[in-house]
Amino acid sequence: MADPIPEGLEGRIIPYLMIDGAAAAIDFYVEAFGATERFRLDMPDGAIGHAEMMINGAVVYLADAPEDMEGDMAAPTKFGGSTVLMHQYVTDVDAAVERAVAAGATLLREPEDQFYGDRAAVIADPFGHHWSLHTHVRDVSAEEMAAAVAEMAGD
Repeated sequence: MADPIPEGLEGRIIPYLMIDGAAAAIDFYVEAFGATERFRLDMPDGAIGHAEMMINGAVVYLADAPEDMEGDMAAPTKFGGSTVLMHQYVTDVDAAVERAVAAGATLLREPEDQFYGDRAAVIADPFGHHWSLHTHVRDVSAEEMAAAVAEMAGD
């Protein structure tokens, strides 16, 4: 009998990206984030029916979004944006942003030190998905964070 949850995927939430141009997206993720492709199911029409990648130890699924997809499950380009932000810790956010932009990403928010202890930036990949890249630079207590938020609010 097969395990109901595949080994290595216990307790994980796996992002599944619907993309217009999944093959090109895989190439982008390899170049921009150092992704490694684990599996690809090519469909007879040339679309990717399902693919799996590893990005810094995290599993990410993706596929070409079928044109006839019902409801709201489609590539973000169909809706003019995305409601999901992919969050990733990297060892050097500035270098990671530079690499992603060189690969074709759009810089949405420059790397900047944040009150919660991370240096963070936001990019959009060429397929409409947004990525928040972070490097943890200092530990901040809950009290320090609350004080920083209150100060930003003008309290």
